[in-house]
Amino acid sequence: QVQLVESGGGLVQAGGSLRLSCAASGRTFSNYAMGWFRQAPGKEREFVAAIRRNDGITYYADSVKGRFTISRDAAKNTVYLQMNSLKPEDAAVYYCAANLLAILTPIPRNYDYWGQGTQVTVSS
Repeated sequence: QVQLVESGGGLVQAGGSLRLSCAASGRTFSNYAMGWFRQAPGKEREFVAAIRRNDGITYYADSVKGRFTISRDAAKNTVYLQMNSLKPEDAAVYYCAANLLAILTPIPRNYDYWGQGTQVTVSS
């Protein structure tokens, strides 16, 4: 099985930046997609960004385009989410997830493994 561990969350002022990391361990796969999702209190889990391991193709939610950048270190099975120009509405628990079919999908149920989440708080 695959374990995913997020880190890098914290408190930041509006307009600031954070970089989240997601380290995968356990089984290794020839290819997969890794996505970032977030969930704020009282809201549904929403897609943020995804990246495919082998070719690095990315997919972003409209709400974060131009502000967030997803990247990966394939050799380390680690995915990053660089978050710039943070807004209060970005505050949420951020989760990483792995899709073994390597599909860049925004649908949570299409992901096979999930991390425990890391809290991002944005003050205004």
